[in-house]
Amino acid sequence: MKLNHINLTVTDISAATHFLETYFGLRTLADNQMLTVLTDDDNLIFTLTKAGQVNYPNSFHIGFVQKNAEQVNTIYHQLKDGGFEMKPPQRSHAMPGGKYAWNFYVQAPGSFMVEVLTAVD
Repeated sequence: MKLNHINLTVTDISAATHFLETYFGLRTLADNQMLTVLTDDDNLIFTLTKAGQVNYPNSFHIGFVQKNAEQVNTIYHQLKDGGFEMKPPQRSHAMPGGKYAWNFYVQAPGSFMVEVLTAVD
């Protein structure tokens, strides 16, 4: 079984959509003032639903796994150049196969957290 649909409630659909398209390559399939439907290269259906207030738990986040540390670093610098503030990538939590994550977290427009990561030795 494959996960193929995710819905996030966000405070600003337009800004969240722009963020996901610009930095993570998602593409808009449909949109209106209350809902945007995006997709990625694996045909994941990613919907953003508008709400006045969003209260995700502190540890809640979505992740974009990259092929290598260079890609993680590139996205970090693109976000930094785009005005986002975050800690730089670092080696952190365990990953499958005895590896560790090379990752960073960024607060996305619309009130959700994003992790960008890859597995390293």
